[in-house]
Amino acid sequence: MVPGAAPPRGRFPHLRRAGDLVFVSGTSSRRPDGTFVGASADAMGVTNLDIRAQTRAVLDNIARLLAAVGGGLKDLVSVTTYLVGMNDFGGYNEVYAEYFDESGPARTTVAVHQLPHPHLLIEISAVAHIPQSKEPRR
Repeated sequence: MVPGAAPPRGRFPHLRRAGDLVFVSGTSSRRPDGTFVGASADAMGVTNLDIRAQTRAVLDNIARLLAAVGGGLKDLVSVTTYLVGMNDFGGYNEVYAEYFDESGPARTTVAVHQLPHPHLLIEISAVAHIPQSKEPRR
């Protein structure tokens, strides 16, 4: 578990180390207080969901999780992205390109029927290569 990160919505860790590989559990735009970046509702209850804001928040959340074990986004070797709708692929891809280029991690993007909350448009799981010698001492 990573202190300060949104707690998982089940009995699983934020990340799991296996030798020099770090597996990041599915991560969303959820903040530690349970609210979501890129999700708002007006006074009439009309919901506005922003794939760009959610994508940015997910990648920033993953960066914070990796920092807890001495790594960062540059250490990612594989990313799997789950989108609720492929109509959001363009906005997601646009923001993803702000973080990575063709030398970045291998990537798979799939559409899913739904995610654990109706305000979520995206979730990303990832694998990073972070030698154990880089992990901060506790």
